[in-house]
Amino acid sequence: MTTLPERPHTALLVIDVQNGVVADAHDRDAVIANINTLLDRARAQDVPVVWVQHTDDGLPTGSDDWQYVPELVRSTAEPLVHKSHGDSFEDTDLEAVLADRQVGHLVVTGAQTDGCIRATLHGAFVRGYDVDLVGDAHTTEDLTAYGAPPPDQVIAHTNLYWGWQSGPGRKASTVDTADVSFTA
Repeated sequence: MTTLPERPHTALLVIDVQNGVVADAHDRDAVIANINTLLDRARAQDVPVVWVQHTDDGLPTGSDDWQYVPELVRSTAEPLVHKSHGDSFEDTDLEAVLADRQVGHLVVTGAQTDGCIRATLHGAFVRGYDVDLVGDAHTTEDLTAYGAPPPDQVIAHTNLYWGWQSGPGRKASTVDTADVSFTA
């Protein structure tokens, strides 16, 4: 029901599952396994998969920390969007990549929940996309030393509030890997 009526397709978005981002992430291996499950399903259904890779002073281009985790393998046919801001749409070609594929519905996975995932969810929604957050396929590190809640609570809260987002002509939801639908 996207507000982008000429975009009937769905895409799987895999955000920042990079060595330096998820090294100490909550439930890292389970989240990566769920993303792999979604990758297999998306590819089997010819659903576009779009990868997003973050670069900044802590993740310099080409470094080991910058690389995607070895458990996730991108097909060379799948687009890779490079970013340097939290919102994957900000100063990137993500919008053009999605428009070329007539995508109006996003299924979002990756890291970090309280950073790039949150920013991209909101960025997509305000741009008119339907946005499903995969509740068991995103993660974050422990930032309690900085006053944040423990990671499991950050994830649970994000899953809770994303399921209640609303806007005219578009939908937001939180779904588990097993319940993901790639139909818009």
